[in-house]
Amino acid sequence: MLRIGLFLMTNLAVILVASITLNLLGVGSYLDASGSGLDLGNLLVFCAIFGFSGALVSLFLSKFMAKMGTRTQIIERPSNAEEKWLLETVAELAEKAKIRMPEVGIFPAREANAFATGWNRNAALVAVSAGLLQRFNKDEVRAVLAHEIGHVANGDMVTLTLIQGVVNTFVMFFARIIGHTVDRAVFKTEQGHGPAFYIVTFVAEMVLAVLASMIVMAFSRHREFRADDAGARLAGRGAMINALRRLQMEVEAQVPSSMPDSIYAFGISGGFKQNFSKLFASHPPLQERIAALQATA
Repeated sequence: MLRIGLFLMTNLAVILVASITLNLLGVGSYLDASGSGLDLGNLLVFCAIFGFSGALVSLFLSKFMAKMGTRTQIIERPSNAEEKWLLETVAELAEKAKIRMPEVGIFPAREANAFATGWNRNAALVAVSAGLLQRFNKDEVRAVLAHEIGHVANGDMVTLTLIQGVVNTFVMFFARIIGHTVDRAVFKTEQGHGPAFYIVTFVAEMVLAVLASMIVMAFSRHREFRADDAGARLAGRGAMINALRRLQMEVEAQVPSSMPDSIYAFGISGGFKQNFSKLFASHPPLQERIAALQATA
């Protein structure tokens, strides 16, 4: 129920922001004055506003959504030696990476994972799972934290948001052109849009969104290699390799994940994908990440 509520809240925020922006810009219909053709300028603005609104609202709400979705407990004042070490380690890594101290939290999950999120590199959240703290040694935990700090320092959250915004824009844009063309050429609608436009546009959006997600996931996999490299520079290459090997053991043991999909892309481990499904994976295979670190040693 919580995740459904967060999903609805985010979508209502997107509609509100997009509607206000469209009104301010005076963008109404994307049909031309005659009502028979498309005004491509208005259509592109309409799609860009909705496409970027979704991505930007998600970015600005990311910390709140992550805390709620994973039930992350923020460490305000350490209550034990482990929390004290965690805060001190993140502070040290953040200073080395030249970013402000992020919020630090622990989320109750048996899986070994961690994530970083936030709308900019100086207002981030870094959280680790209880399972990771229980089963990884301190050098491995430090390397995982360094990987997440690497995401923050590289600005991956913002860059991924911008790419998602561009992708959303063109998916909506071309889907409506396809829907309009089919409505006119096949169903002979002369004015406005008939039911066929909305049906074809919906189907086209689904198909194009699947294809476009391959582009977004390709960038996501690329940024994992960059974050691994940043983790190796901050915490030591050997420690980073050992942490990835330990994560590989966790994946092979098939420890179930409790992280929401919206946060999973920002975790250190993305599970295991095979064959065609690799194209839609947010993370490259762990053995490839280990090999990349070994190759640059």
